[in-house]
Amino acid sequence: MNPANIRGAGLALAGFAVFSLHDAVVKALGAHYHAIQIVFFSVLIGFPLVLLLLIRQRDSSLRPRRPFWTALRTVAVMATMLGAFYAFSTIPFAQAYAIIFATPLIVTALSVPILGERVGPRRWAAVVLGLIGVLIVLRPGADAGLGPGHLAALVAAGSGALVAVIMRKIGNEERSAVLLLYPMLANAAVMGCLLPFVYQPMPIAHLGGMGLVALGALGGMLLMILAYRAGEAGAVAPMQYSQMLWAVGLGMLLFDETPDAATMLGSAVIVASGLFVFLREGRGQVSVTRPALHSADRPGLAPEHAAHSAPRHPD
Repeated sequence: MNPANIRGAGLALAGFAVFSLHDAVVKALGAHYHAIQIVFFSVLIGFPLVLLLLIRQRDSSLRPRRPFWTALRTVAVMATMLGAFYAFSTIPFAQAYAIIFATPLIVTALSVPILGERVGPRRWAAVVLGLIGVLIVLRPGADAGLGPGHLAALVAAGSGALVAVIMRKIGNEERSAVLLLYPMLANAAVMGCLLPFVYQPMPIAHLGGMGLVALGALGGMLLMILAYRAGEAGAVAPMQYSQMLWAVGLGMLLFDETPDAATMLGSAVIVASGLFVFLREGRGQVSVTRPALHSADRPGLAPEHAAHSAPRHPD
């Protein structure tokens, strides 16, 4: 393998490891606080960190060039963060990741109506197979039934896919400052309004945990930027699925969670389908689906690596 791709893949593995540890902190905090409170304080603490990233940019105007798509993306980012944080807080780690891993498959489906791209029968088959994998994980009709956390993970997958598709559409036109700050401002405003209904006083240790969530998002994002600069997307993006190993390990070690056979089988089906879609999209003259799990809820990642929305060839 190309040494640059090896370096890119290694940086991506490190980035997704940081994201997984970030999510473990979210899950630990979720035992004490509502997801609304976690989102609000993590965004609030993250403001100065993101401003430091933007301070050197020459074009700092906050007037969006594509107002409708910017507004829709902002709402989708909020839904992704809240849905993912709530899912991590309420359902087993491996189940949350498995469901959210369906995001690249939903991206493929949404690219048809929003971007006018053409998707051939093989990738449609992969999308259908991946959604079957989601059903295996969810096991509708089982005794445990579907809980709000499962629905939240589905919302995170769908809204995260919408974020990714919008980034393909406007990522090369819109300013990074707009793409970064609008979702943060909206999250702070909306979650701040909802906070009084769910607020619980926090000791210093838990406030430090909120800080770790913000630092983890920034650290993982910076590693992913370096990964994409070092290697090709084909070497970097599949490293996203290493998070399932982290989910299983951290779930067992920290939260006494052991994934059952259905979760592991469904996860394998989803991962295989996602890898197939990615490999098909990575071929010549076909736009590339970037890693979807964390492109929406990590400030700064999406603007750096928005995919071009070139027409696809059906396959």
